[in-house]
Amino acid sequence: MVRPNNNQLPENLPQLQNLIKRDPESYSDEFHIQYQHFLSLLEVFALNPSEENKSLDDIVMFVAQVAQCYPAVCEEFPKRLSDLLKNYATVLDPAMRNCFVKALILLRNKNLVPALDILELFFQLLRCPDKNLRTFLQTHIVTDIKNMNAKHKDMKLNSSLQAFMYSMLKDANPKAAKMSADIMIELYKKNIWNDPKTVNVIATVGCFSKVTKVLVTSLKFFLGHDEEDEEEDTDSENEVDLKGALMANRVNKKTKKRTKQLAQIKKQAVKAQKKKKNAPAFNFSGIHLVHNPQGMAEGLFKQLQGTNERFEVKLMHLDVISRLIGIHELFLFGFYPYITRFLQPHQRQVTRVLQFAAQASHELVPGDIIEPILKTIANNFITERNSSDVMAIGLNATREICMRCPLAMGEDLLQDLAMYKTYKEKSVMMAARSLITLYREQLPALLHKKDRGRQTEAQAERKVRAYGEREVHDTVLGAEALLKDSKTIDIESDEDTDSNDGEWVNVTHSDGEGGREGEDDEEEDEDEDEQEDDDEEEDEDNSDQEEDGDNSDEGVESGEESAKAKKEKKDMKILNQKEAAQELALTRIFTDEDFKRINAANLKKTVTSARKRPLEQDRAEFVKLNSIEMIYKKRKHDKESRLETVQAGRQDRERFGWKDGRVNEHCSKTNREKRKTKNFGMLRHKARSKVKKSFKDKQQALRKHLLHQKKMK
Repeated sequence: MVRPNNNQLPENLPQLQNLIKRDPESYSDEFHIQYQHFLSLLEVFALNPSEENKSLDDIVMFVAQVAQCYPAVCEEFPKRLSDLLKNYATVLDPAMRNCFVKALILLRNKNLVPALDILELFFQLLRCPDKNLRTFLQTHIVTDIKNMNAKHKDMKLNSSLQAFMYSMLKDANPKAAKMSADIMIELYKKNIWNDPKTVNVIATVGCFSKVTKVLVTSLKFFLGHDEEDEEEDTDSENEVDLKGALMANRVNKKTKKRTKQLAQIKKQAVKAQKKKKNAPAFNFSGIHLVHNPQGMAEGLFKQLQGTNERFEVKLMHLDVISRLIGIHELFLFGFYPYITRFLQPHQRQVTRVLQFAAQASHELVPGDIIEPILKTIANNFITERNSSDVMAIGLNATREICMRCPLAMGEDLLQDLAMYKTYKEKSVMMAARSLITLYREQLPALLHKKDRGRQTEAQAERKVRAYGEREVHDTVLGAEALLKDSKTIDIESDEDTDSNDGEWVNVTHSDGEGGREGEDDEEEDEDEDEQEDDDEEEDEDNSDQEEDGDNSDEGVESGEESAKAKKEKKDMKILNQKEAAQELALTRIFTDEDFKRINAANLKKTVTSARKRPLEQDRAEFVKLNSIEMIYKKRKHDKESRLETVQAGRQDRERFGWKDGRVNEHCSKTNREKRKTKNFGMLRHKARSKVKKSFKDKQQALRKHLLHQKKMK
């Protein structure tokens, strides 16, 4: 009896693959047979590459799986697959093309193919009309480049790939160019290609591409900062309330479900705590790395003026141009008249246009250039013919523009806008007061005297800067607060050297170790300030009495001389304090406690009795849309408060609902009142009569009526 041959290795490729990986030498003959079979199938496939060959798919994946076991034999295998894809990429069957690509990726993962060759091939395959393949290739390219730069950045490889990708951005195929832009942007966001070279290629090639999708993708890249802010806001909203969960678990009934929920909340709280401890990753917008921002802004503005794209694309142009102008402090005077055309309340997305106008304002732009924008906003928005919301938005936009360019506001216009501080609508009133508060800090001379408010020490020390003037500090602002501490230490150290008989001596430290002593010093400072104010008031009263008692020229001259002497004495005192503070900053290293005291002293200067909290003027790089759309309104009541008002309105009422005018509620009703409670079937004939008659029916009814009248006569 002859046994059947159970050796199925030539046909069972998965089994042969498993055996080869375990013992390559024992099965080298079987592999050579399969490899020769692959070569023969490849020659047949090259005659008609558009047809699918299932056996070729299987043997290609088999060779790719075991190629590392026979590197000498499979040396030409990757090149054969690459040549097939290069020559027949567009005509290959999608399944066959995907199979060849997966085989090459498998070989790349085993380091059998050079990275540069395989990535260049994949970039060329982005031209194929296969969306699934392009998405798959994009994911692999990003992952592969990320893995290559995981331990250290391979600058030579990155430079070669970047040069090839830059040429792909100019490719005639829009899909390949769009995919190349997406890959570059994703690599930048993953901090792999976050160098200025990548940013400037996107700025010079992508932002001026004739392909709309590439253009929009590149513009969105420079506007990516807003998306990061939104992610931060959502993270802050989704914070875990561990304390509330523990309290609820303590009070509520103990169940398995609630126990599991509490354990999950604890895990989330631990993760959130670890995330807070991690160092923040600063992935700022690429707009800071542009080499030629002036040229980019001018090019985008020229492109904007000649484009026929939809309105959303124009808004992206305006946004990028305004950010370039504001961040790099550029001069593009033609931008402001252009954006003035869109400043109408009925304009679509007008709040964003106002945001762009504020972003494009900075201190180096002459006030005459931005003043027409302010006048246009005042004429089109801040008028009583508009609604209160439109007026408030106009005032908020004016404040944001003036915050960045205070010299653009004229005195007459500012005083007119300040009169809205008593407007009947709260939203307009608050917006006008915020504008007044801004100019109290920046240029109080432009305000009316009654709107300037009480001057603080910080306002008195601040100098009004002219156009183009920069404020340069030669010392740490507020270092005068540390002078008294240093003097106290010097005096007490001298006393210790003269009379130190071995007893304990209390020494006041400047680094804030003695908390109570620091508080006593602050109280003494306040007492001294109050005493100085009282002395000044007494001097003023005495001078007033002298003027009332003696109106002679000698009394006036003596009063002027005494006031002048006091002013000179005060100026000399301030000058000496500044010189001493400057010397202290040069001869001493400030600690964290010193800076805390300096910040507290600076904060104290901004507070007066009329203003309980300091003013905070945020001059961020980007203007937030909420700062323009911020409208103060009475908040809607929740359900409980609405029910309370409803119940309060029902008090002292006899009946609910509609009241008829009957004196005696037990008397009969009229037929009209009874009709409201009847069934519709009883009133159907009445409803028919109410149907509007046609013109013919009206003619017949009129004829009938006229005949009836004639017969009656």
